[in-house]
Amino acid sequence: MWTFLCVATIIALFFFYYLVGTRHKKINKIPGPKGIFIVGHGFDFLMTPESVFYYFRYLANKYRDMFELKLGNLRFLILMHPMHVENLINSTEHNDKGYLYAFLRPWLRDGLLLSSGKKWHQRRKILTPAFHFKILCHFNTVLVEKSLKLVENLQSEVNCSKTNIYSFISDFTLNSICETAMGTVLDEESSTVSKSYKTAIHDLGTHLLYRSSRVWLHPDSFFNLSQVGKAQKRTLDFITSFRDCVVEQRRQNGNFKDLYTKTMDEGDDEYFVNGKKRLAMLDILLNAEQQGIMDSEGINEEVDTFMFEGHDTTATALQFAFMLLANHPDDQDKIVEECSQLLGSSNQRPTLNDLSKMKYLEACIKESLRLYPPVHFVERKSNKPLKLRNVELTSHTKFTIMIFDLHRRADQFIEPLEFRPERFLKEPTWHPFAYLPFSAGKRNCIGQKFAMMEMKLAISAVLSKYRLLPVTRPQDIIFTVDIILRTKDPIFVKFEKR
Repeated sequence: MWTFLCVATIIALFFFYYLVGTRHKKINKIPGPKGIFIVGHGFDFLMTPESVFYYFRYLANKYRDMFELKLGNLRFLILMHPMHVENLINSTEHNDKGYLYAFLRPWLRDGLLLSSGKKWHQRRKILTPAFHFKILCHFNTVLVEKSLKLVENLQSEVNCSKTNIYSFISDFTLNSICETAMGTVLDEESSTVSKSYKTAIHDLGTHLLYRSSRVWLHPDSFFNLSQVGKAQKRTLDFITSFRDCVVEQRRQNGNFKDLYTKTMDEGDDEYFVNGKKRLAMLDILLNAEQQGIMDSEGINEEVDTFMFEGHDTTATALQFAFMLLANHPDDQDKIVEECSQLLGSSNQRPTLNDLSKMKYLEACIKESLRLYPPVHFVERKSNKPLKLRNVELTSHTKFTIMIFDLHRRADQFIEPLEFRPERFLKEPTWHPFAYLPFSAGKRNCIGQKFAMMEMKLAISAVLSKYRLLPVTRPQDIIFTVDIILRTKDPIFVKFEKR
């Protein structure tokens, strides 16, 4: 009986591979590593997370512009050339998220990151006002306070031999996104829970990598029965409980019930609830629920999405920025001098207008994002034919854009591996789609202005009080594969008072 089933399965796979696979025959003009019959490259990634990361760097360096990987009958095109990236993401017909994003669905479901079509357009329209310039002006006050709290917390680290900066920064970013976008203040009692939440986010990334590198765990039914699948469920249960507390706290507040519905250009009243409270993103969602536009499940999806994207990516970006500045004291001094000229007294709190004038600080952040993009790859799938490099690709092709490698192309950036902030003080000499820290096109990051404001405030506040000294150096870093750019070991810097 078992012999018959095995033979039948092999025959079925054979016909599936050759008959259904003919729709991809044109893609074979694109180079790539040699795979195994039927399995393709499904066993290529059974290695450590660190080895997987550097294996992709090896392939990117070997093939330069694009290469193909196969998982059974599935074909993936890995893109590293800006012209190919532009053709893909600048189109309105290829905006759906790709294959691996399905592994995030048990967590983020149909939130803005993963949704498509009419639902994505509706959600984007609902959420865009939450990141309007005037809303950011109100949030600036909160972020200034959180930046000062970060400076205060770092006081205990002065003159220590080294400091793992991520724990301090992630506290700052998580508290910031909760109090601004969610309108919820995490009290002292929440600190232990919030630390567990941050750990859970990292655990999810580990589960996703484990699953993605083992093709037999790709089907939900097999993964859910595995030990890792069960561990992921426990992790998701905890994340769900934390999210529910955030939503319920704001729901009980009740300020969203009298939300103004005027447009953004009609005046300032609509930026407040009940005429006095700041408008939080969560208020907009709760108001949409009251109007019947969105249900509670939709609110949960968006809160999960923005709690994750709003704290983890920014914290990751900040830790690399602090590490780079610690290794480049001259750039630190230029930032401090720029801020002093703009703000004068150290007691003056920067406004949004002040932040817009911090050009050198902005250049340092942009250069850090170039070298260490927190979102180091994105995926898309094509529902219609697409032409790349004179190859007509059929529909249903999967694409991965390697942002990490795109940002380090020698034909786009002079001395691409060096920290050169001044390159962002001049007109760009690179292709518009060679630099994508916040993605691009219609599905670009909705919160990129918020993130830049948050990073400027944190860095300027810290540098005004402390000098950063190098401990971890760029050449020391060993990366590991995750949904966010992670390192094998913590990143350390040393703080001393100015």
